[in-house]
Amino acid sequence: MLLDFFYALRKADLKPSITEYLTLIEALSLDVAFCSIDEFYYLARASLVKDETKFDRFDKVFGQYFQGIEDAMEAFEGQIPPEWVEAMKQMQLTAEEMQKLQAMGGWDELMETLKKRLEEQKKRHEGGNKWIGTGGTSPYGNSGYNPMGVRIGGRGGNRSAVKVWEKREYANLDDTIELGTRNIKLALRRLRKFAREGAEEILDLDDTIRSTARNAGYLDIKMVPERHNAVKVLLCFDVGGSMDPHVKVCEELFSAARAEFKHMEYFYFHNFVYESMWKDNARRQTEKTPTWDLIHTYGEDYKLIFIGDATMSPYEITYAGGSVEHWNEESGQAWAERLLRHFRKAIWLNPEPEDYWEYNPSVQITREIMDNRMYPLTLAGLDAGVKKLLA
Repeated sequence: MLLDFFYALRKADLKPSITEYLTLIEALSLDVAFCSIDEFYYLARASLVKDETKFDRFDKVFGQYFQGIEDAMEAFEGQIPPEWVEAMKQMQLTAEEMQKLQAMGGWDELMETLKKRLEEQKKRHEGGNKWIGTGGTSPYGNSGYNPMGVRIGGRGGNRSAVKVWEKREYANLDDTIELGTRNIKLALRRLRKFAREGAEEILDLDDTIRSTARNAGYLDIKMVPERHNAVKVLLCFDVGGSMDPHVKVCEELFSAARAEFKHMEYFYFHNFVYESMWKDNARRQTEKTPTWDLIHTYGEDYKLIFIGDATMSPYEITYAGGSVEHWNEESGQAWAERLLRHFRKAIWLNPEPEDYWEYNPSVQITREIMDNRMYPLTLAGLDAGVKKLLA
């Protein structure tokens, strides 16, 4: 049964390995998930899914494959011999608990009374000792106290219920949610390209063994430089104005990029790129870096990433003098095209929802300048943008 489930996951391009499948089997043999479809779901997902962005796909396969299993378990439950049920109750309940349960009329009486309460009750109750509600001493409800009751929804408290009745919902993960730093790091890692550069400080064990063998057994130690992420990234952030609501996600992206890339530079601009940018917003009027310097300083092997909502007057992009802060001798479009001619690998990440883009002329102009290399600043958008940079 589980082998077919394993193949169903592989067919859905989740690609669990044999080792992961055997890990699941071993966990089941140790009763990590026992007689609970919920526990098995979490165990299987933890064992077989390597990428949290694939949880949606796993949920679909799991739902299709195990559809109806709970109904089947309930149908089978009615066929279990009474003596088995009694034996299970003896195993699960202490002698004192069994005595209290019998004092209330027994298991069957408890469930039969619950059925009647459900038929009779018409409104919410709190406290009391009869109706289904919260608090109180009724055998039915939650957050109250009864030595042998049925907890219905809510949170437990006294741990005295003999049965818990609640509906558990599992929400699919949505890859359009705003990013957290960890998710950004996972997406940015696709850009990593390791290389060995610098001083030879790390022992190369394989080469040392080969060299020692060729040297008739005399130790010949070989060293290599430490591996570093050789990818170079240039981030350009739009700040101020309509970008203020997006400060948090930009900070998360900035923090994640700093952690992931050894060669990373950043600059700020407002609304659109012109003849200069800056690195300190507090000194942006006095300490600017000419855009030509970016082109001449950073090689074409840098991957350029613009982060901005591209929301402004179209004149700010297409006309000289269109900037809202200063007189720009040349249009922002001219400067953007110069940057794109130099940095061939470039994308634009937009924190605004993609559904809004088509209604904003400045976003449309920016997308055209970027040759449609604009992506939403979400997990899926960042993943697509990174793939474009690698193409």
